[in-house]
Amino acid sequence: MRFFSLRQTSRAVLLSMSASLAFTLSAQAATVKPATAQAPQANAAAEQGNVDRLTPGNSTDGIIALVNENAILKSDLVDAITQTQTRAQAAGEPIANSEQLQSEVLNALILRELQLSMVKRVGLNPDEAAINQRLGQIAESQGLNSVSELQQRLDTAQPGSYATLRAQLIEDAAIQALQQRQIRNRVRISEQDIDAFLASPEAKRLNQSEYQTIHVRVPYMDDYSRLSEAQRDEALTVAEALRTRLLAQNVDVAEAVAASQGNYAIPLQGGDMGFHKAAALPTELSSEITKLEVGEVSAPLVTPEGIDIIKLADKKSSDTMLIPQWHTRHILVKVDELQTDALAEQKVNDLYEQLRSGADFAGLASTYSDDPGSAGRGGDLDWVSEEDMIGPFEAMMKKTTVGDYSAPFKTQFGWHILKVDDKRQQDVSDQYRRSMARQALYQRLAPQAKEDWLQELRAGAYIQVLG
Repeated sequence: MRFFSLRQTSRAVLLSMSASLAFTLSAQAATVKPATAQAPQANAAAEQGNVDRLTPGNSTDGIIALVNENAILKSDLVDAITQTQTRAQAAGEPIANSEQLQSEVLNALILRELQLSMVKRVGLNPDEAAINQRLGQIAESQGLNSVSELQQRLDTAQPGSYATLRAQLIEDAAIQALQQRQIRNRVRISEQDIDAFLASPEAKRLNQSEYQTIHVRVPYMDDYSRLSEAQRDEALTVAEALRTRLLAQNVDVAEAVAASQGNYAIPLQGGDMGFHKAAALPTELSSEITKLEVGEVSAPLVTPEGIDIIKLADKKSSDTMLIPQWHTRHILVKVDELQTDALAEQKVNDLYEQLRSGADFAGLASTYSDDPGSAGRGGDLDWVSEEDMIGPFEAMMKKTTVGDYSAPFKTQFGWHILKVDDKRQQDVSDQYRRSMARQALYQRLAPQAKEDWLQELRAGAYIQVLG
């Protein structure tokens, strides 16, 4: 069975097999109901805290739950609980092996099994290159130079553990792709929704203006929930004194921070943060910054980590976002089961020689290009922006002079010759803002869409909890 990590947050369970995948469930939804009602004696025992809990010591392996045609074993649950507690301990948030934890972990195993079954039914196959890239990142994080070194280290510690890790990463990527597909089908964002968002105050953070901010934090001496009233008042007093000093024109930030520090036990953090766009900041900060005029200082902003003071030192206004675009044509000669790479290369070289002899590019593209989308237009791809095309195509396009054509080159699709008809700087500010608005709305709606889908997935399955 697969293992996963789980940590409790506020009324939520967080599952992850690796850092690349996470999804949340409410604790209420995570509660697993046994298949049979508890006897009064069992209820009384639970009330007294005498509930039997699975541990490596008392687990006799067997089926703990049936999920459609699959089974979850007691050992699977014990392993998952152990790993959950280990990761929680490492994060400084130890979790006791309680009845609630076992229920939440079991529910997470059930939901994971349901999703993996659906992955198999729809035939989702993660990209091998992406899996290898993720393994490379893991190797780098461990101070290793290659995936082969990671494999050697893992298998030396425990034979077969590298294959287990790779299989888990493949499952994680497949589940992530499945979730994204399901959420996209459920989150509907209309042009009217985008218009309404762009008219809201929140949309100010999507503009292209750059803000120079002075951002200083007064950290708390302890976790906010454990602070005394006197400690909270002391932090607020320091923040208000700092705000008063920052209101001065041409203020020396370092001197203002040092003067405000006084006898406060924790060093103040921050300073001049330079220029940045509002869209690059967390929403709560950008919403404050975009309200300020140059020279203004925010009121003290109380956060769980400390009290923030922000001054808008300067602003560069810009209503335009210019990007380079190339008006491009191409001729494609495919490499497939009907045409080997050698034959395709020979054909594209013949076409290149015809171009050098004065043949018309559009005419050759219409007659010989294997790209059905552009051949009928003389190979015309219209205006192309950066990152619209795959890497080798974009690199060749950028190197080709306007009015000229390239030498033959190869991509994953076959052999190409491209021609650049024109180049321009295009203002895409409106498209950018609408795209960012759509993304912001999607991020707002996606968590509930995911929660609804997971609940429906569970409701439509045969699940029996045993024991």
